[in-house]
Amino acid sequence: MFVDVAKITIKAGKGGDGAVSFHREKFVAAGGPDGGDGGRGGNVVFVADDNLSTLMDFRYKRKYVAEVGQNGGAARCTGKNAPDLIIRVPRGTLVKEAGTGLVMADISGSEPVVVAKGGRGGWGNTHFATPTRQIPKFAKPGLPGQEFEVRLELKLIADVGLIGFPNVGKSTLISVISAAKPKIANYHFTTLSPVLGVVRVGPEQSFVAADIPGLIEGASEGVGLGHDFLRHVERCRLLLHVVDVSGCEGRDPVEDFEKINAELENFSPELAARPQIVLGNKCDIATEEQIEAFRAYIESKGLTFLPISAAANQGLKGLPGLVWEKLQTLPPVQTFEAEYVPQAVPVGERSYTIEKTGEHEFSIDAPWLERILAGSDVDDYESLQYFQRQLGDSGILNDLMARGVQEDDTIKIGEYEFDYIF
Repeated sequence: MFVDVAKITIKAGKGGDGAVSFHREKFVAAGGPDGGDGGRGGNVVFVADDNLSTLMDFRYKRKYVAEVGQNGGAARCTGKNAPDLIIRVPRGTLVKEAGTGLVMADISGSEPVVVAKGGRGGWGNTHFATPTRQIPKFAKPGLPGQEFEVRLELKLIADVGLIGFPNVGKSTLISVISAAKPKIANYHFTTLSPVLGVVRVGPEQSFVAADIPGLIEGASEGVGLGHDFLRHVERCRLLLHVVDVSGCEGRDPVEDFEKINAELENFSPELAARPQIVLGNKCDIATEEQIEAFRAYIESKGLTFLPISAAANQGLKGLPGLVWEKLQTLPPVQTFEAEYVPQAVPVGERSYTIEKTGEHEFSIDAPWLERILAGSDVDDYESLQYFQRQLGDSGILNDLMARGVQEDDTIKIGEYEFDYIF
């Protein structure tokens, strides 16, 4: 089964916690704090793999979590950084933020791309020693890693895309000019998934062509198969528009040509502007008048027309060379720039919200404060002093007083509860 869209959750690893430790050595009195920092959490990294052709694997596994960084140790030992989580996807996969649809990464090159960054390791208690606080019994926990719900979209990387109505001979054509072996039959929608084929022009000259499943009128609005597979034409630098010039199924080739271009325009005006070479297929069963009338129409639009018969292998000898020469004048395969920018909290910013949840109860929502609490020893006087100073410097204490906090009121911070004392 060809799967080109998947939705997964990725979560980078949390940073390791800083250590609370004190130096102990024979003949060394009051060695002081020596807790090491925690290691960095693992990143989530996407890598292009040419051995993969679909996103099938992501239908069965939907959540990917990187490892947590190692905690810091005694003797100022920094915890080990967690290994990155490598996610392999087909080349040409777009990673989009599911909520906004903005592009986070285009996995088209050979370089690994970090999509979710691991959390930074927490500081050990060594960092909190001062002349007046010589035995700090608290440290910082590691920061959480980034977490996203992402949508994976595979956009095939091909130089040339074959477009046209169903049953006009696209599959037959790609089977003749390349080594691809698509299913070929005399009914509509034989091709249910895009087929890639490498076309050899010379010893060092080749290009990749994609047989895109047949488009029909309304494809850009979801009719037929075209809506699902139009995205695979987006990277193509050149379009080979295959038209049944014989009209053997009772259709008008000019009308077919215009309808397909209208669908491209509705889906993406940029795509509709791509260069085209029009191939009048089934010329072996068409009259000379039909061929010449369609040639005149196409050439009046300034496009190149080539009469062929894919089934009879007529007129195809010069096609690869013609396409190769045209490709040399065109820009490289399109890549998509990252659009999504994670909302980062500026360094030093300590945002919080205070809500009165009862007659004598206040709840404070401040993730940064919860992290300080998690690394503190609430039974240690110096730890509580440090914590109280953070409350004062951030303005939380003043805000509580402005809201009418009274002595012995309950203050909730995450999982912690305190009694307010003046």
